[in-house]
Amino acid sequence: MDVLIHVFVALHIIGIASLLGGFLTQMKAMSDGTARFSPAMLHGALTMLVTGAILVGLNQADDQTVNNIKIGVKLALLVVILGLVYVKRDEDKVENGLFGLVGGLTTVNIFIAVLWT
Repeated sequence: MDVLIHVFVALHIIGIASLLGGFLTQMKAMSDGTARFSPAMLHGALTMLVTGAILVGLNQADDQTVNNIKIGVKLALLVVILGLVYVKRDEDKVENGLFGLVGGLTTVNIFIAVLWT
């Protein structure tokens, strides 16, 4: 079971990297006002959602304690991120505030995962 959990943790990290990497690569375009949500950002957010749900299930099946409040907060942030990226995915450019919000919420989600024990 531990190997399976570690595989999904790795996939979850790949999703985070895709979402945050997509944001970081658009920083120059953001300063020009031409930033847009890339497909990698949408796929990263979806990967995070699916692998996160699987990780919760696997950890509960393995009789490990799961902090449901932490998971709920992370899920709420991810749903907002996913909703924004999904709705604005086809636009040629996204407002800087909205684009920055997605990057900020992604960063907050990472810090919650790491620091909330």
